[in-house]
Amino acid sequence: MLQVLVKDNNVEFALKTLKRKMQREGVFRSLKLKRFFEKPCDKSKRKLEESFKRKRKIQYKFDVKL
Repeated sequence: MLQVLVKDNNVEFALKTLKRKMQREGVFRSLKLKRFFEKPCDKSKRKLEESFKRKRKIQYKFDVKL
């Protein structure tokens, strides 16, 4: 459970902080993925594509630094 303290009746700052915490926890991502049913074969394809994307990103970072 996420909690945010509202200081000096500054609701906008508290909302901004709450959104940031939710983003870090992955709440928005899980809501997006669970909005519709995803077939198991589609889920495995998506996870495989995401892993390739992560690997390419890491490889690119190491290639650029050398």
